[in-house]
Amino acid sequence: MFNEKKLEEIKEAEKKWTEEKVQKAISRFPERKEKFTTGSNLEVDRLYTPEDVREIDYKEKLGFPGEYPFTRGVQPTMYRGRLWTMRQYAGFATAEESNKRYKYLLEQGQTGLSVAFDLPTQIGYDSDHGLSEGEVGKVGVAIDSLKDMEILFDGIPLDKVSTSMTINAPASVLLAMYIAVAEKQGVSKDKLRGTIQNDILKEYIARGTYIFPPEPSMRLITNIFEYCSKEVPKWNTISISGYHIREAGSTAAQEVAFTLADGIAYVDAAINAGLDVDDFAPRLSFFFNAHNDLLEEVAKYRAARRLWAKIMKERFGAKKEKSMMLKFHTQTAGSTLTAQQPDNNIIRVTIQTLAAVLGGTQSLHTNSRDEALALPTEESVRIALRTQQIVAHESGVTETIDPLAGSYYVENLTNRIEEEAMNYIKRIDELGGAPKAIEKGYIQKEIQNSAYNYQMEIESEERIVVGVNKFQIEEEHHKDILKVDPEVERLQREKLKTLKEERNNEEVENRLKELKNAANTSENLMPYILEAVKSYATLGEICGVLREVFGEYQQSVIL
Repeated sequence: MFNEKKLEEIKEAEKKWTEEKVQKAISRFPERKEKFTTGSNLEVDRLYTPEDVREIDYKEKLGFPGEYPFTRGVQPTMYRGRLWTMRQYAGFATAEESNKRYKYLLEQGQTGLSVAFDLPTQIGYDSDHGLSEGEVGKVGVAIDSLKDMEILFDGIPLDKVSTSMTINAPASVLLAMYIAVAEKQGVSKDKLRGTIQNDILKEYIARGTYIFPPEPSMRLITNIFEYCSKEVPKWNTISISGYHIREAGSTAAQEVAFTLADGIAYVDAAINAGLDVDDFAPRLSFFFNAHNDLLEEVAKYRAARRLWAKIMKERFGAKKEKSMMLKFHTQTAGSTLTAQQPDNNIIRVTIQTLAAVLGGTQSLHTNSRDEALALPTEESVRIALRTQQIVAHESGVTETIDPLAGSYYVENLTNRIEEEAMNYIKRIDELGGAPKAIEKGYIQKEIQNSAYNYQMEIESEERIVVGVNKFQIEEEHHKDILKVDPEVERLQREKLKTLKEERNNEEVENRLKELKNAANTSENLMPYILEAVKSYATLGEICGVLREVFGEYQQSVIL
């Protein structure tokens, strides 16, 4: 971008500035520390100049928004045309309670729904199962059957909203329920828009809500790819998630690397199942974390877009531009929120919101100030949503595309994150791909080491967390936090009992038997799961049948 003569002139000028200005300033006011780093411990120089981006070829590395390599964004006009989808991840207690929260959020200006399910639902158990005791409705909404799903979306036209569902191991069942509810509303499958997380590899890595072993889990995922490519064409069939990898303690570069390595594994699995890459790749989506180091996060998103475009074009031979686009949802970092001085979390979330928007996200969830204490109150959720709206309409950062492009620091950091992430991907390839690297504990170990180092920095006060290891105050016990009534569990079990008494149990048995037979073949299971759901077979019954055929995954302990 600069000729050699100009670069030499800048280099000499910088040397002179350092000797004449910087050293004099340091002698009077020493710098705060010997070494400055990003939130992920990448070293940060005092100053960045054209010398730090001398190798950048604008067209090859940056290009234009909406064109390969998509570094500057996946749409030609980005937020000048349409703002990102504003979602608030919500769901608690019963379907009735969550339905009220969704309607409240839509009234407040939210533009997409994002469903949180309780732990029993996430691991395929009904509310009346012994292992569900004490967990029903606690961290999300309890969904046992199509009946609950009908209540959850009552009065919400599914052809008018985009819905994201954070569900993985039983993703096929919840998607089938959503399709069945839409049909009851008179909405055809081809009108449905949204995303299902459906990312089992990151469950083995970082989150833990798995059910089946990897091979049948990957089969269910590719079944969804195939089914949706024909029947639900506007649906994003997977949200390949770096969010939980980052929450577990990874660095920014590790988040990119391990997420894209999982993405490579899903593309490989789909191709091996006989699907054409350009038939399913346009509906792949990603899910990233927005952490506190604003500029590193912006660089992370830009690096991820460029790297994925290159992988899809060069490794998989994708021909469609849409197959090469890394479209992503962002959630602000729950792990950065503190129980101490929770109002400070509003500022943290604002910084993270700016990072996601400056980085070009397609949709965004902002965490609430009280989430380190409990599920958020309505007031807290409204503030979180207003944070997005103020950034969108008052900050000015949406008026031009990729406004930090050309920053010597941001471009240098984008390159460094891309390079480090690619080195990790090469190592994972050497180990046989993401599933093998997970099996050997490589990815988990790398994250554990990063998490340990981060915590040690906090404890030694090398890294300051306001209100935690510095700037503490005496605080009263926190009031007005949301608590889920224990009565929810009893009510949910009663509903389940009534459902089983009123449904056609012979039809349920027949549908479950057909599903079991199909699971023992290589058939696509989505049509069988959809028929079972329509008969009001429960989530636990459907997952129980699949457990019988596929078995359950037992994770190795990584030391």
